[in-house]
Amino acid sequence: MTKKILITGITGQVGSQMAEFLLKNTNNDIYGLMRWQEPLDNLYGLTNRINSKDKIFLKYGDLNDLSSLIKIIEDVKPDFIFHLAAQSFPKTSFEIPIETLETNIMGTLKLLEAIKLQGKLFQPVIHICSSSEVYGKSKSQSVFDEKSPLHGASPYSISKIGTDFLGQFYAEAYDFKIFITRMGTHSGRRRSDVFFESTVAKQIALIEAGLQKPIIYVGNLNSVRTYQDARDAVRAYWMLSEKMSEGNLKNGEIFNIAGEEIFKLKQIIDILISFSNVKNIEVKTDKERLRPIDADYQMFECSKLMQTIDWKPEISVEEMLLDLLNHWRTEINDSRIPLNR
Repeated sequence: MTKKILITGITGQVGSQMAEFLLKNTNNDIYGLMRWQEPLDNLYGLTNRINSKDKIFLKYGDLNDLSSLIKIIEDVKPDFIFHLAAQSFPKTSFEIPIETLETNIMGTLKLLEAIKLQGKLFQPVIHICSSSEVYGKSKSQSVFDEKSPLHGASPYSISKIGTDFLGQFYAEAYDFKIFITRMGTHSGRRRSDVFFESTVAKQIALIEAGLQKPIIYVGNLNSVRTYQDARDAVRAYWMLSEKMSEGNLKNGEIFNIAGEEIFKLKQIIDILISFSNVKNIEVKTDKERLRPIDADYQMFECSKLMQTIDWKPEISVEEMLLDLLNHWRTEINDSRIPLNR
């Protein structure tokens, strides 16, 4: 039986790859929530299907506009909701803290209220996408599991703690079929250039094209973290949603999702440079790229996830990083020259 799936943030890296995964692996109808003025770059591979209304449809709205969310929920009546929309860059959240909290916390609240207004007979499976940033700056060199204390280390991480708690509250108070994921660093093609590995890959592509001196500018390199490809992440999201749909997850369950490979950020730079023919590249610290507080140790226990679904990362970090570098090479070759930020 064909189901209806709503993806908030469908124009983002993860949202667009969620749509691609679902179109390839299911026969469901996909509805994507986006703001009308958002760029469609990440959806260009799907625009023919969108134009012909072939299993994928766009809905215009905004997390900060409750009336638009009510209308979309009423019109679509989705069986599954993947809530992926957010102001998602931690460093930017120091500069726009109010917008970050309004979009991530109040936007999530408005979405959940729009669902609640449909009445108790409407019971979609809801995925609330939280973040590993909720664990914040490590107090000790430990591995975080789902019961580890939360520590806001940026307005973004505080907003995701709020989002996380809202999901748990609505699951408990209103019996919503909600599961929550705390995602570690997930990257690959289409990763926004404001994130560390993507800005490094972008700068290498600019250097290769002769558009930047052979210097890569970075922030804090002392961070230790796992990486995984976003395509592996969306596969886990769908598998968890199926478990919830089958009644095999408790409402409000929380899952860490993270890669198995551990890296210092300097290693990520070395891997990306190894893919380039330009070898005389310097690395310099740019104070403008430093955060006031950095969540600099992000290691996660994912045994709960792997005991729940038959999942493990399939795409290596090297493949993920090469895909990311090639993404920026393609952008530049097509004369879409990115900002040097």
